Amino acid sequence: MPENPPGLDLARLQAHLGTGPLRAELIEGGRSNLTYRLTDGAERWVLRRPPLGHVLATAHDMGREFRVLSGLHGSAVPVPRPLRLTEDPEVIGAPFYLMEFVDGTAHRDAGALAAIGPQRVRALGEHLVDTLVALHAIDPSEVGLADFGRPEGFLARQLQRWGKQLDASRSREVPGIDELRDRLAATLPDSPAPALVHGDYRLDNVLVGPDDRITAVLDWEMSTLGDPLTDLGLLVMYTQLAGRFAGVIPGVALAPGFPDSAELVERYTAGSARDTAAVDWYVAFASFKLAVVLEGIHFRFQQGRTVGTGFDRVGELVPIFVQHGLAALKER
Repeated sequence: MPENPPGLDLARLQAHLGTGPLRAELIEGGRSNLTYRLTDGAERWVLRRPPLGHVLATAHDMGREFRVLSGLHGSAVPVPRPLRLTEDPEVIGAPFYLMEFVDGTAHRDAGALAAIGPQRVRALGEHLVDTLVALHAIDPSEVGLADFGRPEGFLARQLQRWGKQLDASRSREVPGIDELRDRLAATLPDSPAPALVHGDYRLDNVLVGPDDRITAVLDWEMSTLGDPLTDLGLLVMYTQLAGRFAGVIPGVALAPGFPDSAELVERYTAGSARDTAAVDWYVAFASFKLAVVLEGIHFRFQQGRTVGTGFDRVGELVPIFVQHGLAALKER
């Protein structure tokens, strides 16, 4: 572990927390907020902070992440126990929070996942969907999150928000991205009843225990109250794009036994009793959102403000997401 990994000042953090000497390492795999393993030699924690450099307005809110973890801890959706929120940027240069360290595997590699066999892979994929159904079944008012978002006009407002973030991150021309935004706006579906939305739900954003059960759902930075089908559309999109640019787009859906996109939709529909007929629009919206996220990361990479490896190829992915979104709208 380096003495001071990028984004942390361990001496100031130690003084703030009142612990013994700290060691930390960056947890690779994330492309947005920074996540570190932290230990004083006796206990282990996880620390989350915003990325370095260019940060878009309203994004990377540590308080929101901490609040949703606080609400969901102890519910039917497993999450790490939140421990401490520090909003004062003077300690490490940005707001941050601590949560408990949860043992488990974040599956990102189809080959490693395939080693457990197709029956277990299929069961894990089904449990991933069932956990999403459980999240969307939670009454926000019962977990203190009734005011966690504004569900009315959610999809139109989301499109406007991501469009503004696209404009704030522009450093080049991306063919088709404005066409995708315009066509999404012209074909908005009617949203079902609102629910808690994760915002980036996929297999490598959960931890899986040795019994193939999900031990924690992670990365709540995009969570809100809104249209639950946005989570389903994102999960379907990642399944459809599995294997494109290994190491950046998760390829776990290529493991033999993993449910295909139609099976994921069918299981979600049966478990939630929601109408999912417009799922292709949500796949297109997920493609647009991820294109914008990746374009922002590409912008930071060009400025030399990313931490970790793999960012040099992120810019190549943006046109793939755009074209996938346009194709999904044609299917619809």
